[in-house]
Amino acid sequence: MNLIEAIIIAIVEGLTEFLPVSSTGHMIITQGILGVKSDDFVKFFTICIQFGAILSVLVLYWKRFLQSMSFYYKLFVAFIPAAIIGLLAGDFIDSMLESVWVVSIMLIIGGVIMLFVDKWFNKPATDQTITYKKGFYIGLFQCIAMIPGVSRSMATIVGGMAQNLSRKTAAEFSFFLAVPTMLAATGYKFLKFIMEDGGVELLQENLSILIIGNVVAFIVAVLAIKFFISFLTKYGFKFFGYYRIIAGLILIILMLSGYNLSVV
Repeated sequence: MNLIEAIIIAIVEGLTEFLPVSSTGHMIITQGILGVKSDDFVKFFTICIQFGAILSVLVLYWKRFLQSMSFYYKLFVAFIPAAIIGLLAGDFIDSMLESVWVVSIMLIIGGVIMLFVDKWFNKPATDQTITYKKGFYIGLFQCIAMIPGVSRSMATIVGGMAQNLSRKTAAEFSFFLAVPTMLAATGYKFLKFIMEDGGVELLQENLSILIIGNVVAFIVAVLAIKFFISFLTKYGFKFFGYYRIIAGLILIILMLSGYNLSVV
């Protein structure tokens, strides 16, 4: 993977991380289109540039992270389900990350669901407080997003709306929950990578690419979050649902036509 390819993948990460369209799925698709094979560093890169996206949340919502300790306790409770399943089924999850077919199918299924989300949960409660129970419930929904193509953002926002939260409140908590979730995933992959034979040397050789990728992901994610909150509050999920369905169908048609999108 060269610098230009890394920047393109980082742009895709920043654009899609907080949109309900699956950042992992889009990065897999982008790799396939660019012809970037999933070697050890590429797999590491696609996880670690999420750190740049994390920083965008901290910068935009820094005051919310200074509220109280209960804010962090609720995030921790919401984070627990994904942490447990991630540790128990990590290898199986990694194996799915290389399947464009899984991404395509889940894009379509998730898109169909999003066409009806606004009708299913159209009566948010007056009290928009995130309780421990609501946080844990949203955390369970986040586990579904371990399947490539589902979208962590979509799963957690839908989980929040199922708890009678407004679209805006659910989306913001989804952003906050992304911080411990993505930070844990990034930290785990980083430690695992440098402990492997040749990991430190490979990191040193590609350090500039990793830094630039994170900077790009951060800048693009800041813009994407601002756009998403405004768009979601005004128009809801239907646009994203149609986009997911069209994108998934195009991918399936391309693969059935013999177009190679494999990243293996």
